[in-house]
Amino acid sequence: MKSLALQPFDILSRQEIAATLDNLSRASVAVLGDFCLDVYWTIDRSASEISVETGQRTEPVRAQRYSPGGAGNVVMNLLTLGVQQIYPVGVLGDDPFGRELHRLLESPHINTGGLVIQGEGWATHTYIKPYVDGEELSRLDHGNFNRMSAATEESFFAGLEEVLGKVSVVLVNHQVIGSIHDSEGFRKRLANVMSGHPDVCFIIDSRGYHASYEKAVHKLNDLEVMRACGVKMEADDVVSLEDLVRHVEQLYAQWKSPLIVTRGDRGCLVFSGDVPRQIFGVQLLGRTDPVGAGDTFVSTLAAITSTGSNVTAAAFVANVAAAVTAQKLFQTGTATPEEILKLGSNADYAYHPELAEAPHRARMVASTEIEVIADPPKSLNIRHAIFDHDGTISTLREGWEKIMEPMMMKAVLESRYGTADETLFHRVKNRVGEFIERTTGIQTITQMHGLVDLVREFGLVPEDKILSPAEYKAIYNEELKILVNLRLAKLDRGELAISDFTLKGAVPFLRALQKAGVRLYLASGTDEEDVKQEAERLGYADVFDGGIYGSIGEVTKDAKRIVIERIMNEVGGAYEQLIAFGDGPVEMRETMRRGSYAVGVASDEMRRFGPNLDKRARLIRAGAQAIVPDFSQWETLWSFLLLPTR
Repeated sequence: MKSLALQPFDILSRQEIAATLDNLSRASVAVLGDFCLDVYWTIDRSASEISVETGQRTEPVRAQRYSPGGAGNVVMNLLTLGVQQIYPVGVLGDDPFGRELHRLLESPHINTGGLVIQGEGWATHTYIKPYVDGEELSRLDHGNFNRMSAATEESFFAGLEEVLGKVSVVLVNHQVIGSIHDSEGFRKRLANVMSGHPDVCFIIDSRGYHASYEKAVHKLNDLEVMRACGVKMEADDVVSLEDLVRHVEQLYAQWKSPLIVTRGDRGCLVFSGDVPRQIFGVQLLGRTDPVGAGDTFVSTLAAITSTGSNVTAAAFVANVAAAVTAQKLFQTGTATPEEILKLGSNADYAYHPELAEAPHRARMVASTEIEVIADPPKSLNIRHAIFDHDGTISTLREGWEKIMEPMMMKAVLESRYGTADETLFHRVKNRVGEFIERTTGIQTITQMHGLVDLVREFGLVPEDKILSPAEYKAIYNEELKILVNLRLAKLDRGELAISDFTLKGAVPFLRALQKAGVRLYLASGTDEEDVKQEAERLGYADVFDGGIYGSIGEVTKDAKRIVIERIMNEVGGAYEQLIAFGDGPVEMRETMRRGSYAVGVASDEMRRFGPNLDKRARLIRAGAQAIVPDFSQWETLWSFLLLPTR
């Protein structure tokens, strides 16, 4: 197969996602596979005693919880999505666990007639997870030695034939030892059934038997692709995009069937038709847990495909659905249509993750520090320019992280800030540092909403003593103002100059743009009055004839988003007239998402020139189409951006 270049899949709008989800009520899907029961036992040793019979200590179970796993969890995902007709097809044991699983699957929308009960030689796949003091002990597994009897196989395929007349999509699940798929004879028979029903779409989600079912839509993860091609991989190995694409092409040529390859937080690839597509991952600010995200992805893929949507659009929505589940901690989560629509309506995507992590692959304008991710379109005719403030023009607030980190740690530890043991102190410090790293560039008030979640996460502060986001922000602002005022005082005394608090070349570039007739806007996540005062003190407030905008303290009113929306209305959809410069993700995403050009400023705020590679990575992931470290080469940048003749 000739190697084909990956093409990014266009992001679906809220209206397109909503229309896709609205169709789920008419979906019907069969789930064929390994139906399992997940069992959670909470052991409380405070009630333990010595067994008279064994002389060993008992393990008293204080609480127990049961939930469908494997193909059962896929069924529950379909039910949560609102699928009206679901047909599970599988084998259960004639045991208490099988009866409990059957009970959990009871619903007006689930037809369990395809579940066959085998009395001998088959134990319901059950995974018992004992917990002591929140720690999971060794798991107890049932079903690893299962063997399907001839009678069960006949009943299984008779039930499947009946179901195939009622659905357009069958999701084939395989993920356990002792699977129904472990028999070669079973796999050949199922493959023959699939060949005999070309009108039904079979989606294969298997840990090792994709090659047995070539004529189907294949959903694999990146490691499964490599293993299917004979490459030995460990669970924590990272697969490069180039290697992955090469091996996906190999399988695509071999199977001659569509492949969807999931890559965790890096999104997925879709090989179907002549043009392979890349669907970017969703960036999530909070903690994540991948358990169940794969089941959500393939369930959503199957449900949407059954309504007639093409597989690439289905994979896009499935990618968002998986991100919903990944945000649900300590559970095998599912995603509702409402949750999918909410996240998908304003999701932040992680663009070009490989390039972001590989500065040595940067494509530069000759003899410059200007990195090109996407060439400016020839139609670019800039008449409006949005600038972020802190880190893009001003360095007055350089070092804000050193203010925010201890402030957040004090909020989390409260009275234990000075007495916490080293383990707790560093656990909080690492968690706060991770949070600040992930949220750099967004509004301060949004970060403070995250701080409230951090305080609750550690549970060291009574609920009635947790402050509001606005109150935490006021504390942070007061501490940051001390730093800013000290620097402004040095400016007033003539000890430092304006050039000591602005990025190299920034002010000359701004004035050249104004002179060329470009309308300038300043949009910052910092409080609006502070931004205006600082721009005045640094001597360039007058160039922003489009206005100076900052945070007004409401998380739902992001200054940068509001300004960009306002400008979009002002230019009447002439997106080629707008450009944005900034060192934060928000302005990159909002500009690129609307079809305008976004230049990331990967600034080293301490030196005021030269690149900051951490910022570069963040900006590329946020959608920056070009990267500059500063504005020292602004005249070359002017030509590159096709700016008006000066």
